[in-house]
Amino acid sequence: MKKLLSLLIIVISFSASIFAQSDKIHWRTIEEVEALQKKEPRKVFIDVYTTWCGPCKMMMKNTFSNKNVIKYVNANYYAVKFDAESGKDLIFKGNTYRNPGYNPYGRGRNSQHQFAQALGVNSYPTVIYMDEELNIIAPIKGYQDPAGIELFLKYFNDTETPSPEGFGEFQSKFKPTFNLKN
Repeated sequence: MKKLLSLLIIVISFSASIFAQSDKIHWRTIEEVEALQKKEPRKVFIDVYTTWCGPCKMMMKNTFSNKNVIKYVNANYYAVKFDAESGKDLIFKGNTYRNPGYNPYGRGRNSQHQFAQALGVNSYPTVIYMDEELNIIAPIKGYQDPAGIELFLKYFNDTETPSPEGFGEFQSKFKPTFNLKN
């Protein structure tokens, strides 16, 4: 009886763990994404943020917690959450990126990480979309609610060769389906 009860507890815990994971975006590091691309190529979505940025916090609360956004991102993209003022080194495409001016004792703003500079980020939040070869498709600057981000998520995922003209046509026909209250 104890073994059966223990097994039942393990199964329930495992099921709860899986359910909880589906309620959040599966954020990965850029190094993890590079490895995953070799096994199962996907488009990449990088949320470049800072800890002091109000619109970044709003996107985390309002957009990245939306069930439709979570489901779509997890099914179609590898998602990376990157603090543009982090002091942590990272390796991307064989290059090491650092934040040599990082002050671990600083409060508020810090120096910008070399990786954020390499991505061309100069405002926060910025969402970087990449193709399966980890080439930048487009940086999208500013706060986006669920309906706003849905447009870009679906366009970049569904379009083989994105272009300004193609985006204009896609946008003119686009009807958002992600519920803002979800």
